[in-house]
Parts: sequence; structure tokens; C-alpha cells
Amino acid sequence: MSLFNVMKIASTGMGAESMRLNTTASNIANANSISSSADTTYKARYPVFAAEMQRALGGQSGSATGAEVGQGVKVLGVVESAKPLQIEYAPGNPMADENGYIYKPNVNIVEEMADMMSASKAYETNVQIADTTKRIFRRVLQLGQSQ
Repeated sequence: MSLFNVMKIASTGMGAESMRLNTTASNIANANSISSSADTTYKARYPVFAAEMQRALGGQSGSATGAEVGQGVKVLGVVESAKPLQIEYAPGNPMADENGYIYKPNVNIVEEMADMMSASKAYETNVQIADTTKRIFRRVLQLGQSQ
């Protein structure tokens, strides 16, 4: 594996973790919103990732050679959570439906904060990998100059 592949892996990892941080921030920002119907209530969103190993192997289950090598992370999309919404009886609330219920998002703030810390640490790790790889590049170039 070349150092260029390491940089690609780190950069796709940073992009994926950035997407994860953005969706988590969106979930936290909408955690206290309410609605008068289940259809219009905010639902927690989560990114779906896929390792690009199969593409890197050229669609084969064996090992890759030369130009085919190049793993990474791909964001396949963002999905809404299937967890049930929080329904609360609040007949005095102006957002209540005809039966007096309001609907709250299916966002768990504690889980979202833990996910945000995990995504932040993963992003930071990818930055450190890219920085270390850059230093290795620099050292290799310095070795070539000293001859």
C-alpha cells in the first residue's frame, strides 16, 4: 500500500465522519421540536457508510494488484430512524392535534452526544493519520536531497 492510498483512506474517513457530525448536530438541534402530526415530526437521521474494499479489489474476492488498490469509506446516504416517536398528551398546547396530542422526535440526546464524541474522535484520528503521512512524505523527500 502506498502513502497515497493512506491519504485517500484518511480523507474519505474525514468526509464520512464530517457527515456523521452534521447529521448528529441536526438531530440534537431538532430534539425539542414538536408537531401536531406524526407525518411532519422530525425523525432522527443517520448516515450509512460502506467500505470501498470490494471496488478496490475490482469486484473480485481475491487480492488486488497495483492500480486496483485504494480503500476508503463511501457515504451511501442518510436514513431516518425507525424508532417510534414520542407522543405526549398536552391539550393546552397550540400544536396539539384534535385529540390533544403533540408529537416529539425520536431523538435521544444522550445517544446523540455519545455519537458526536465518537465521530469527533474518529475525525481527529483521521487527521492525525493524514498529518503523519505528510511528515513521512517530507522525510522521504529529505532523504532524496541528502544524496
